[in-house]
Amino acid sequence: MTSWRIKMEPVLKPVFFAWWRMRRSMTLGVRGLVVDEAGRVLLVRHSYTPGWHFPGGGVEKGETALEALARELEEEAGVTPTDAPALLGFYANHANFPNDHIALYRIANWSTCVAHETGEIVERGFFALGDLPEDISPATRRRLMEVFEDAPLSATW
Repeated sequence: MTSWRIKMEPVLKPVFFAWWRMRRSMTLGVRGLVVDEAGRVLLVRHSYTPGWHFPGGGVEKGETALEALARELEEEAGVTPTDAPALLGFYANHANFPNDHIALYRIANWSTCVAHETGEIVERGFFALGDLPEDISPATRRRLMEVFEDAPLSATW
């Protein structure tokens, strides 16, 4: 991402989101839970929002959720699924937008590829469940507790 875009992001993002929301009655995002052979989870930190999150993003017009997931994993994390991802849950993300939803997939088998270095991702890394970053997003932490610690399932992201 160019330096002017990084500087303008705090101004451009709210304007873009307002325009984007008016054009869509419902939005759909995808996130990927990628676990390595040591049992660590892959998380990314974006340049435009605080905290650590699962890699993922929006499903674009004409794109399936699995196509969007594969694209986002490659772009943000340098990961290519080698088997079909498993759907873990479908969540309402109404805090972000009144009709926003997120599909979370688990990627059991994957290979590495070159991530797209656009400036969107500041950091990426694998973390042990007992050594997660302090500023992991609350939704990401809840999903990890549901998957790995048998916490009660929630329909809300």
